[in-house]
Amino acid sequence: MFPQENHSNGYQQGPGVGYSHRERVRRGTRRSRASTSSVRVYDQHQPQHRPPCTDFDVAYFHSYAHLGIHQEMIKDRVRTETYRDAIMQHQSSIAGKVVVDVGCGTGILSIFCAQAGAKRVYAIDASDIALQANEVVKANNLSDVIVVLHGRVEDVEIDEEVDVIISEWMGYMLLYESMLGSVINARDRWLKPGGLILPSSATLYMAPVTHTDRYSDSVDFWRNVYGIDMSAMVSLAKQCAFEEPSVETITGENVLTWPHVVKYIDSYSVTVQELESVTAKFKFNSMMRAPLHGFAFWFDVEFNGHAISSTNYQSTTSFVDNHQMNGSQRKRRTNPNEALVLSTAPEDPPTHWQQTLIYFYDPIELEQDQLIEGSVTLSQSKENARFMNIHLEYTSGGRSYVKESVMR
Repeated sequence: MFPQENHSNGYQQGPGVGYSHRERVRRGTRRSRASTSSVRVYDQHQPQHRPPCTDFDVAYFHSYAHLGIHQEMIKDRVRTETYRDAIMQHQSSIAGKVVVDVGCGTGILSIFCAQAGAKRVYAIDASDIALQANEVVKANNLSDVIVVLHGRVEDVEIDEEVDVIISEWMGYMLLYESMLGSVINARDRWLKPGGLILPSSATLYMAPVTHTDRYSDSVDFWRNVYGIDMSAMVSLAKQCAFEEPSVETITGENVLTWPHVVKYIDSYSVTVQELESVTAKFKFNSMMRAPLHGFAFWFDVEFNGHAISSTNYQSTTSFVDNHQMNGSQRKRRTNPNEALVLSTAPEDPPTHWQQTLIYFYDPIELEQDQLIEGSVTLSQSKENARFMNIHLEYTSGGRSYVKESVMR
């Protein structure tokens, strides 16, 4: 840790061609097969008013052609069962209605909607997994309900307005991969006034964390290796372990304070422009004496009905704004009749999203009630909007620090 004013505590990486985190974890030989199904295929030569499909976008779509990624997501029971429950909870808004599934993957959410009585479901995916999704639709005798569209949301055409948009768009740290822009595009092009969007809102949180075991395993290990002094490796070990954001699972015991709201997103009103850069100021008081190793980020999404969302939006926004100012805790829900919530918080059942941690190269020793304040900016990379630049400025114990990182 460097005590100098505004000294860098991280390494700024420039954006470049690379695999998404999910693809790096489960990259394999890409398999694509021809299909004799009725899936509609759209090319990526779009009119100038639509966003261009870049080489980064193509690589992103290709990464989701790998079955392992979809298996990981479907096996996440918290994720998949919450979406299924939300669909059934809103069955009265789905039955007999037209639905768009943005980023349908294997088609499982589209099938849930069909089971809930949807009149027609447009299942859209730019990845080649759409070809297999169409085979799944046929195998379940749902071809008369589900229409698979193989192409970007920005490029496909639907000749009618829709009543419902459903999408599992959330990336690590909520905004990584920037898929929400496609949901916004679908909303602005096709959703009827008063239509339903699932999920209806999302909230990104952050909190300071302590994680001595993780730090010791990555760094202190090198101080004595089978009786050999390898402390010369410590500097490199810190860079290798903590240069980039780390997606891992922590528990509530690692969290030093109540979390702070970084960004609240209302699915009915959010714009693409406001997602390009998100900045939040924070102020925490440590609840215990412990080393501060970094900050953790997680999110939750809610599945309110459109009437509930529009009615409560103002009060919810006021709540979030107030809590952003004082760095206070996440929203508490004690009424079981309130909206379904899919949470990735450390104290809740684990999901494939886990939590995203930004580690410092050196910990800060905190006293109980010690103040930690600063700001965080999350911005889309200028070269590849699916990458996320993270800029942290924070002060504690009279010293100021900066940590910069890229989630790629």
